Amino acid sequence: MRITEHPLLEFERGKKIYFTFNGQIIEAYEGETIAAALHAQGIKVLKQSIIYKRPRGFFCAIGKCASCMMNVDGVPNVKTCVTLVQDGMVVESQSGRGLLKTESQPEKSTIKKMSTQIAVVGAGPAGLMAAVTAKKFGAKVLVLDENPHAGGQLIKQTHKFFGSSREQAGTRGTQIAQDLYQEAEDTLMLNASVIGYYSGSHSLALVKGTTLVELQTEKVIVATGASEKMLLFENNDLPGVYGAGAVQTLMNVYGIKPGHNVLMVGAGNVGLIVSYQLLQASVNVEAVVEAMPHIGGYHVHAAKIRRCGVPIYTSTSIQKALGEEYVTGAVTISLDENWNPIRGTEKEYTVDTICLAVGLSPSVELFHQAGCRLAYIPELGGNTPVHNQNMETTLPGVYAAGDAAGIGEANTAMMEGKIAALSCINTLELSTDETVKELEESFRELHLLRSGTFGERARQGKEKVFTLWREHHE
Repeated sequence: MRITEHPLLEFERGKKIYFTFNGQIIEAYEGETIAAALHAQGIKVLKQSIIYKRPRGFFCAIGKCASCMMNVDGVPNVKTCVTLVQDGMVVESQSGRGLLKTESQPEKSTIKKMSTQIAVVGAGPAGLMAAVTAKKFGAKVLVLDENPHAGGQLIKQTHKFFGSSREQAGTRGTQIAQDLYQEAEDTLMLNASVIGYYSGSHSLALVKGTTLVELQTEKVIVATGASEKMLLFENNDLPGVYGAGAVQTLMNVYGIKPGHNVLMVGAGNVGLIVSYQLLQASVNVEAVVEAMPHIGGYHVHAAKIRRCGVPIYTSTSIQKALGEEYVTGAVTISLDENWNPIRGTEKEYTVDTICLAVGLSPSVELFHQAGCRLAYIPELGGNTPVHNQNMETTLPGVYAAGDAAGIGEANTAMMEGKIAALSCINTLELSTDETVKELEESFRELHLLRSGTFGERARQGKEKVFTLWREHHE
């Protein structure tokens, strides 16, 4: 399942190591997650569901679902998709809820106190750009991310960006991620999960390994990204049904094929781009199906996969996944103008992977826990923190940026991260004529990025959010 040749990427695998999974010795490489290493060996079933004991495999690959949780070195409920494999690890499947061993006293955790001026939660495009901007203008900044790698969606994106040269047009996402990482490296704390916000003094609680950290900060920028949306169909919980982001993570980060034959569900930009990336990794894409009567993504992306012989069927959706322990096939069905299935139009595919590219939802858990006002904004992907043009939420000193503030493109996420950081700078004792001017220029650039037909929904959604923020403060 490992990719040995790729037209764009070179995979620098670490030292070969070994661990055990349910008593079986598994070969892996340093720098891989447990779930990725298992997938490379063809192991898809990781655990069983709590009630009906149905097979489960990982779905999101970014630690935002519970499908990959297993027992690791005696610790239950470990998210194996974001936990790096270690030589000699003992990994066991879980059936239902994990149980702690009670024969011995667990190791006592340590408590550490830290402080910074600006805390950034999330090291994706928005978070990294916020860190780079804050650092540039003299702020003390700390970026926290629960994943083992910084860059978020950028480290998975091998395509070249559109837009102007200032917005990285013509540059691949992987290169942008590398550039931002190099600039922000000394501000990063990876494998660190923020578990709480405490009002009054902008205090964050986070866990890194067995250490509990209390972080005191003056400003908080929440750039936690988004989670994959699920689609309702029979057997949608089988191992082999993955979010598009998980497929990208396997292929473009770890150099592992998600499967051999794929059905792509969704013909927006993500579905079209990931389909082409699958082809680049020598994975067969049987078809792309789209429930809408038209392709949602840029036609340049659709044309690329069509030239490779991949059919795109509109007004078509997935009806069910086939298989007992994992996906062995899929059935699609056509939809009428009222979105009703048309009997007799079913079509069966022999596939081992079903990739869902049906949208994202902002990850708003920390906003909710902090007490920020949320609003359901369909144009922005769902529940969204109410914020103003400066990206400040209804809780003073707490800012939103990127997909956590409403689903958009990576270039708009970076611009929002920059705006959030400049807004923080301008309310601290670091404001200068240059930072004020830079903020005004960033507003104009963000407006240009959202101009045109494809930016219309985002513009509508943001205007709703800005209106709600103004009403909240009247």
